[in-house]
Amino acid sequence: MAEKRQIYSVSEINRKARMVLESAMGELWVEGELSRVTVHSSGHWYFTLKDAGAAVSCAMFARDNATVLFHPKDGIKVQMLARPSLYEASGRYQLIATKMEEAGKGNLQEQFEKLKARLAEEGLFSNDRKKPLPVLPRKIGVVTSPTGAAIRDIINVLTRRFPNLGILLIPAKVQGAGAEVGIAKAIRYLNTRGDIDVMIVGRGGGSIEDLWCFNEEVVARAIFESDIPVISAVGHEIDFTIADFVADVRAPTPSAAAELAVREKGDLEDQISLCNRRLKQSLKTMNQDFRLRLNRAAHSYVFREPAALVKQYRQNIQSLETRMGDLLKLEVRSMFQRLERSNVRMAHLLESGVRQSHQRVDELGMVLRHEMERKTERDRQKLQGLENQLRMLNPLAVLGRGYSLTRKPDGSVVRSAADVHAGDSLVTQLADGKVISTITEKE
Repeated sequence: MAEKRQIYSVSEINRKARMVLESAMGELWVEGELSRVTVHSSGHWYFTLKDAGAAVSCAMFARDNATVLFHPKDGIKVQMLARPSLYEASGRYQLIATKMEEAGKGNLQEQFEKLKARLAEEGLFSNDRKKPLPVLPRKIGVVTSPTGAAIRDIINVLTRRFPNLGILLIPAKVQGAGAEVGIAKAIRYLNTRGDIDVMIVGRGGGSIEDLWCFNEEVVARAIFESDIPVISAVGHEIDFTIADFVADVRAPTPSAAAELAVREKGDLEDQISLCNRRLKQSLKTMNQDFRLRLNRAAHSYVFREPAALVKQYRQNIQSLETRMGDLLKLEVRSMFQRLERSNVRMAHLLESGVRQSHQRVDELGMVLRHEMERKTERDRQKLQGLENQLRMLNPLAVLGRGYSLTRKPDGSVVRSAADVHAGDSLVTQLADGKVISTITEKE
């Protein structure tokens, strides 16, 4: 029996190898030297990381390399956080980097991130407090080294764009120990002068150590407290410092800062000339329009025949007065007619109401008399019944049927033979009188 084989495609094998490689090792820090660096148009970086004994292909995608604070170049020694992977299309083993630092500078990067986060929380980077640049500054202050390339670039650009612009250089150390104190002092000095409209603070490119004085808190505080708008121009376009985040405007280079600070004088002159031409044309058009309106007014009926116009308005007024009087008379007549109709309706309603009220009173009187007669009859019958009952309860009424009532002289009723004795006097009540007797004997 033939053995059943499980066949894999090359794509499946490479996919399984990639999954095993990625799950087995995970992310790790690796150190090496950059070589064959390529920055793709998509923003992704492709390069080789090597040391004395080996090399490995690497990639760092745009979403990750945006946080890197230096420009990758061949020969730079770096430390990077990466995960091993495999490019399935070619089966090539590679590292995918997510973080990258120049070797030996991790501590500076950590300090940078901590200070940046703290100052951002305090609001030093807020767009709400950033000041706009003046449209046409009279004098520009520059804080930088007097011997560096940055000041030469700034002066060249400013004088080319606006030859008679005032430039004030405040020399400052822009690298090394104590540089940050001098930069902050220069910024504060420019704020005391009163003749500076905008200032440029910066220097040319360099390593992270070279630019570090612009990451110091004292410089950030001085820029934040400045009443004069500040343009930060530190290093190259890829370099970012704390000063860039605090400044009112960040320029990628010192030359670009000079271009942001002032417009070209020729452009302003052209714009002024254009505005002047437009103003003249507008004034000419307005003058022609006013002349035309004046001519029309001068030849109008109002100015040619003013008396006739007044007479016409007087006739209109008299006509309106007559119409108004007629309307008032009609309105008064109409009001009187409505009032008369209302009086007639009111009288009719009152007469009808009185008539109905009389009828209602008569009806209620008849009902009242009928009820009084019925109540009187009921009371008479009730009284007769009570009289009969009283008559029946009267003890004297029994005497009329042959009975008698015997009392002692004190008025007590004799109810038993035991109540009397021989010799007692008795009073007997009959129907038609009383009989007085004396007991001589009892049985």
